Amino acid sequence: MPLQLNDVAPNFTADTTEGKIDFYQWAGDHWVVLFSHPKDFTPVCTTELGAVAKLKPEFDKRGVKVIGLSVDPVENHSKWSRDIQETQGMAPNYPMIGDTDLKVSKLYGMLPADTAGGSEGRTPANNATVRNVFIIGPDKRIKLVLVYPMTTGRNFDEIIRVIDSMQLTAKHKVATPSDWKQGEDVIITGAVSDEEAKTLFPGYKTHKPYLRTTQQPK
Repeated sequence: MPLQLNDVAPNFTADTTEGKIDFYQWAGDHWVVLFSHPKDFTPVCTTELGAVAKLKPEFDKRGVKVIGLSVDPVENHSKWSRDIQETQGMAPNYPMIGDTDLKVSKLYGMLPADTAGGSEGRTPANNATVRNVFIIGPDKRIKLVLVYPMTTGRNFDEIIRVIDSMQLTAKHKVATPSDWKQGEDVIITGAVSDEEAKTLFPGYKTHKPYLRTTQQPK
């Protein structure tokens, strides 16, 4: 079954471009972005891996660990990395899982549990559902799941925006409105009474009884 929001992210061990890892130990108490790829040497994924490499300082700044996954062997990832460096200007600077037995892809519901065999002989079309983004919180629970089609590159600026929202709303009793960005006003959640809001968010605005906004908490 596909993972749902707030499900516990399954733990696993896997070979990566930075050695064998136990996922939970590697993640520690960090937020994690796990993003997956149906095959090495595919064009859209090549651009995505380069984009994430360039954005890694932004993930680091937020205490977020990034890990990629592709169904091919780690040795292929290393060869692919050279192409990514050449075409995108930056090679992956984060670990890439080699999911040759499809264990992680099946564990995370990206391929059916009864999928036979391993990665050898499979094509990107066979693995079209392995184009996901999972954001996992420090509590090891799934906070976001995105599934992209083969022909559409992922927007990692949006993923960073979502992380900003989730990290803010995990600390404060607020939600973020449509298209919110850092520094903009936020919404006070319905769990906060008007009396409590006066203390927590002095000067807040009431637009409707169910819609109250305030400056972004520090």
